[in-house]
Amino acid sequence: MNPKDRIILALDVDTHEEAIKLVKELAPYVGAFKIGMQLYNSIGPAIVQEVNQLGGRVFVDLKFHDIPNTVGAAGKVLTRLQCHMFNVHAAGGREMMQRVAGEVKKEAAALGIEPPLVLAVTVLTSISEQQLKEEMYVEGLNVRELVVKWAVMAKESGLDGVVCSPREITAIRDACGAEFKIVTPGIRPSWSEANDQKRITTPWDALDMGADYMVIGRPITQADNPRAAAMRIIEELEGTNDAE
Repeated sequence: MNPKDRIILALDVDTHEEAIKLVKELAPYVGAFKIGMQLYNSIGPAIVQEVNQLGGRVFVDLKFHDIPNTVGAAGKVLTRLQCHMFNVHAAGGREMMQRVAGEVKKEAAALGIEPPLVLAVTVLTSISEQQLKEEMYVEGLNVRELVVKWAVMAKESGLDGVVCSPREITAIRDACGAEFKIVTPGIRPSWSEANDQKRITTPWDALDMGADYMVIGRPITQADNPRAAAMRIIEELEGTNDAE
């Protein structure tokens, strides 16, 4: 895979103008654009179609978590929008994931298009071991063990991959195999700030561990020169830039 195609740029902005400016500037340097709750709820689903029209691919990051029928219906809508991938919470359970996987495939077949990748969110990268036990009341499993169990359940339910911390990549690969897609947020080049993510690693490390895609936002979008920042990450992934 071309190194740039592994980069998913997080469009964590409020306005249509900001989003489209970034898409036009950075489409040649990233593989896809992540549209999350902030942007989607600000301007609506039309932004997915507009990014597609500008030649970008879209990861719709809304993390669906509801009853199976509702999530399945939402999956059909996103299939019609022709996004490249979207996600649901693994915590929603096996039946929910099976339903959305089936509905997406049926809708894509009816439309004669490729189905989007459906990913399960495991444990958010902002969640620490302490929070897992003291606030989410998960006892007897650490973060990695819970992530792997949910990843296996997602694969068994027909999903295409997971969103997880890069620190769980190796364990998921061992449990789910080489074809299972792994999308990793919490990616921070060594020259950027960690911000609010607690479990992070660099783009090169994530690639070396076997990540398929990596979500990168502020190190690019808040850089003085976003294009130069994206190029610097591509060079790191190509091994032509020694990370500091």
